Amino acid sequence: MTTRLKGLTRPVEGSNHESPTTHRRIGFTLAVVGLALGAISLIANLVAADLVGDGEASLADQTLAWSFGLNTAGFGTIKLGIAIVLVGILVRLWQRVESVKRSLPELKAKADPKIEIGAISTPFGPASSGKEIPGPLAIHTMAKRMWAPMLAMGYMAVIAGLITSLLWAGDPANVALASWTQGLQFLGEGLLLAGISFLLGTILASLREGGGEVQAALGLTVKTLDMPKTAKLFVGLMALGVMVSMLQFVLYLVVANGVDNAAAWFAWLGPLREVGLGL
Repeated sequence: MTTRLKGLTRPVEGSNHESPTTHRRIGFTLAVVGLALGAISLIANLVAADLVGDGEASLADQTLAWSFGLNTAGFGTIKLGIAIVLVGILVRLWQRVESVKRSLPELKAKADPKIEIGAISTPFGPASSGKEIPGPLAIHTMAKRMWAPMLAMGYMAVIAGLITSLLWAGDPANVALASWTQGLQFLGEGLLLAGISFLLGTILASLREGGGEVQAALGLTVKTLDMPKTAKLFVGLMALGVMVSMLQFVLYLVVANGVDNAAAWFAWLGPLREVGLGL
């Protein structure tokens, strides 16, 4: 899995670093599609408001059901576009690393005795130095392996929720379909954000690894910044957000299986799912 994903983000050695990539174009196209879906949902909601005013509450409920699914799918499509742009950044980053390694062989140093081996202090924070490129941190290894599965599972959950929203539109009073739609789609949104977070972690890992490769190629002592507290907080908040997204999905399933007062459950499950995305 790691090898296959590496092929998606790191160009073949010796490839032309000036060759264009299609990631940005695909990402922006998906973003436009997502915005269009959101605009359609907005129009549908305005129509539903008029229907309520005209006394056609049942038809309004049907419209609001499918527009909810379409709107959330639009957000998910925008997130997928963001993720593809980030993959493009990874590709470009490694293209730059390879180009630097090839273009500066004449500057290769014989030794770098001025830098102390071990823990050092730099203007950018604590770091370590040595002769070898440091291995990846555990979170970096996880990020490289998990970003693609998270994105795939997340978008599939969003689309599955869109399908159930169409079924919900045919029976607006069906609590089970309402629960499945909301639970699935916001689980998917949470997984998509987790995938984006893992992609950001992969970019940081690539900067760390690529910087070490360039320093080693020039015969310099390899200096690597330590993981800052803000990065550790980032990981903790992301994990907490994913757990809340999973929790809201489980609770929506409880509602789908039958509870005494579904409206009361929906009242607090809505904010709970948003808290998960916020984290």
